[in-house]
Amino acid sequence: MDLKEIQNLIKFVAKSGASEVKLETGDVKITIKTGSDEKETTIVQQVPVGGQQMPQQQMQAPQPQPQAKAPQQQDSGSAQKESESAADDSKYITVKSPIIGTFYRKPSPDKPTFVEVGDSIKEGDVLCIIEAMKLFNEIESEVSGKVVKVLVDDSSPVEFDQPLFLVDPS
Repeated sequence: MDLKEIQNLIKFVAKSGASEVKLETGDVKITIKTGSDEKETTIVQQVPVGGQQMPQQQMQAPQPQPQAKAPQQQDSGSAQKESESAADDSKYITVKSPIIGTFYRKPSPDKPTFVEVGDSIKEGDVLCIIEAMKLFNEIESEVSGKVVKVLVDDSSPVEFDQPLFLVDPS
């Protein structure tokens, strides 16, 4: 297991809120512990299963970076743009995920996507697939209209009731 994989695992554990995770793959055993104090520390310990212990690495868990305050004019401009886009989106119907899983826009890697932005759809058309526990569930449209926006990247995890598509019903 390389350093990049370990760092990704640390980020995942930090986001999940778990206090301790133990992982054993092949000849490597990893234990990740996160502290509960204000500054979370992650300890990664790689131990070959054969017996000898490797040196312990101490890594800093990712911390959210505070953003610098922009001038007041830019703040009001961006707030105005956000409210305009929210108003624009209100006329659209949001297609949401009915289950937790992994979102796929294609039936298989070598096939074209189910729908693209600008495509007209009708009730019952397959919009995407969500994989949950090794089952591939086709997500069908409950509305007719035109796909305005795809809100989720291909092959990314989705939550229950997470917006997937915006559809213009007119």
